[in-house]
Order: sequence, then C-alpha cells, then structure tokens
Amino acid sequence: MDAVRVALLREVLAGTEWLGATRRFAGVLRGSVVSHGGGLLLVGTPEYEPWHLAAHLVDEAAWSGTPELAPTLVRHDARPSDPTHLAVGLGRLEAARRGETLLVVAPETPAAPLLERVSDARRAGATVLALGPGRGELPSLAHEALAVPDGSELDLDTVQHLVSAAAGENALPAPRGRRRLRDRVARLAEHLTAPPPARW
Repeated sequence: MDAVRVALLREVLAGTEWLGATRRFAGVLRGSVVSHGGGLLLVGTPEYEPWHLAAHLVDEAAWSGTPELAPTLVRHDARPSDPTHLAVGLGRLEAARRGETLLVVAPETPAAPLLERVSDARRAGATVLALGPGRGELPSLAHEALAVPDGSELDLDTVQHLVSAAAGENALPAPRGRRRLRDRVARLAEHLTAPPPARW
C-alpha cells in the first residue's frame, strides 16, 4: 500500500477510533526506539512473518530520517544460508536487553514457546509492543498493545500499514510548523512522477 492509498484510507476512517489508536501505538513505537536507541526487533509467528511491515518500516525510517525505525526481522525458520536481513533467528530474542524494543505481530494468540521468549525479553528490560487479537497472554506481556480482533472493520495487514505510516509521519522534522500528510504525499508524488535524470 503506497502513501496515496494510506491517505485515502485515512480519509475513509476519519471519525473512527482506528486513526487515533494506530497513531497512539505508532507514537509509542517511535518514542521507544528513538528514546532508547537500542534497536527494534520485529517477530511474528511460525505461520505469519511480518516481512511486509518490516519493509514498510525500513522505508519510513529512510523517508523520515529516523533510522531507529528500521527493524531487525526475527524469523522462526531462519537459516545461516539466508540473506543477512533474513538470517536472524529466534536466538536474537534471547539476547534482547534493556533499551531494545520488541514488536510482536500475531493474527492469533502465539504458542507458548514464543510467549516464553517474549516474557524473557521483557524481564531482560526490552520494551514489548504487540499487534494482535487482543486476547490471551500476549497483551498482558506487552507494555503497549493494539488489538485487531477477528471480524473487526480492518484486518491486521491494513492496521500495520497505518501504524508504519504514522510512525514515519510522526517522526518527520518540522522546521516551520508541523508538515501535513497532504504535503508529504504531494512531495512523494512529485518524486515518483519526475523524469529520470539524463545519462550522458
């Protein structure tokens, strides 16, 4: 989902609780990674790896000038032969420490082994955030959780788009007052429609 579609989605959702909820959650995410500076770990379940959210956060980190938003994707079946950005396994959660932020994204309640690792990371001092069903043990482990229950107006993928966009938007520097999303979308559209530079 590109910035224009996110802007249109926000217009459709104006007046609902989703805009405020995703912005609040994104603010906690951004505040945690920027103030602690320890890095962002992103993990899903064996059946659901949030690689799409990882890609959007990397983009938002670059566009907003906030490198702390670029996550390390922690994978359940990572192999040493995988590309570097896909080769980080669950052992990384065991190494989580104070100052790091762990974002857990799960469409349903995670199994006990992942919950145990999340609990260990929290005890070691990591800040735990959760996007998921809003029931079970994960929300109680999290310092901040955003519930996306089955049957809600938005699915988990859409909520992730809103969160990643808000995390980058909120981090934009505002030298002459706060820049509006419309300004950012206009700048992005100009960049995307500009002709490529001439090659000699």
